[in-house]
Amino acid sequence: MDNKPTESTGSHVLLTGCILLANLDFAGLFDYALKAVVGGGIWLGFKMAADYLERKRTKAK
Repeated sequence: MDNKPTESTGSHVLLTGCILLANLDFAGLFDYALKAVVGGGIWLGFKMAADYLERKRTKAK
């Protein structure tokens, strides 16, 4: 009987993914995502205000 080694990376990826997801802190991840969205919104607001003031300043010249 001839035994040939099989190379299946799909099962290794699935096993690694399951291990990583089992150790994931979903509450901490949600908290981080919420802070990132709020911070991004604040940054976007400042960026839009700066662009508006820059256009207004260049028109006044």
